[in-house]
Amino acid sequence: MKRNTFYIPAFVYLGFMLFLMFACGPRKVVENKVEKESPIIETPSILYLDSLVIEQKRDELDKIFKRLVRITGFNGTVLFAEKGHLILEKAYGYADVRHRKGELAVDDAFQLASVSKMFSAMAIMILKNDGKLDFDEDIRTYLPDFPYEGITPRLLMTHRAGLSRYESLAQDEWKNKQIPMDNDDMFDLLVKYHPDVYFKPNNGFHYCNSNYAILANIVEAVSGQHFEDFIQEKIFNPLGMDHSFVNNMRHDTAVSLYVHKGIPGFYHRGSRWREMENDYLNGVMGDKNIYTTVGDLYKFDQGLDQSTLVPDSLLKLAFSPGSPKYWSRKDNYGFGWRIKSGMDSVVYHFGWWKGFRTFYIRDMKHYKTLIVLTNKDKGAGSDHYWNIIKSDTLALGLKTNLDFRE
Repeated sequence: MKRNTFYIPAFVYLGFMLFLMFACGPRKVVENKVEKESPIIETPSILYLDSLVIEQKRDELDKIFKRLVRITGFNGTVLFAEKGHLILEKAYGYADVRHRKGELAVDDAFQLASVSKMFSAMAIMILKNDGKLDFDEDIRTYLPDFPYEGITPRLLMTHRAGLSRYESLAQDEWKNKQIPMDNDDMFDLLVKYHPDVYFKPNNGFHYCNSNYAILANIVEAVSGQHFEDFIQEKIFNPLGMDHSFVNNMRHDTAVSLYVHKGIPGFYHRGSRWREMENDYLNGVMGDKNIYTTVGDLYKFDQGLDQSTLVPDSLLKLAFSPGSPKYWSRKDNYGFGWRIKSGMDSVVYHFGWWKGFRTFYIRDMKHYKTLIVLTNKDKGAGSDHYWNIIKSDTLALGLKTNLDFRE
């Protein structure tokens, strides 16, 4: 179905877009066994899309986000692609939100927050594809001092391990918050204090950053590399993600005032915006701390389409529900991806961390990708801001009960 005129009644357009966005079905990808050195993606698989439709979609999307700038103060970068065509890639607002200085650019790198989790899961899948790791092996095979038994990489990736949050443990037991806490420190706290689990392994679902922080420890133990080096070598370099990096505080002896790489995040206090200061928890990787651009994240998206990093057989597991069908929550979780119940072709992840909010949605049947990276955060209770975004972008499929969760 294609539109041949510039004017279409709003309700017709809305129904058209919702039909396209949420028809179910798997995305077809070509299985490709990974070689030792994966090629840089140059051109995505492009399906036909009328040039007039592309122009109309670009104008409509631009109007939506310009309106958001006016009514909500939206500040960030946006990318929307369909069938291999880059429809919109644009920046709105300022790098320095407080002083309204330095216009944002599409090449500015944002903290992905929990959207980083899909990269940690991909690292585990790469190790599996290389024959160095088993999804269902007790992780004490790789981390002998780990204080819990029966937990596997699969259970960590699908949030079915039952572990408690390391952030809560650190709040109580990491005494000097001016000293960075890294993954090894996080692990040592778990070993020393052995906090109670929420449930026995594989007996429930509990979304928990500890799971993905420990995955980073496993990557280091199995690969013999620092986590950030592994991600750079095995993911960023093969895909040509030249504006991406893993923020870490590995050699820092004290928490610096700000994170000096990437775009700063801002939080709202009273009537003013303030730059988010650095935090001792920023030393922990795996659950967060990847900085990237909308363009680089789209390269990752294309890499998924083309099975560039791991073969199709592993990617299917990433996009498959990790919890049973009778699971009570309405959305499921794969390997680093949330899966919308009843719409198996739609996978997504949202993120929040220290002045950043991000979201990334893929409609794998209709080859659509929407990426929004922002560096403004109104803190707890800011759901209204995101509800406005979801409501105003209804035609893009952001409504449909996709609750804002990490």
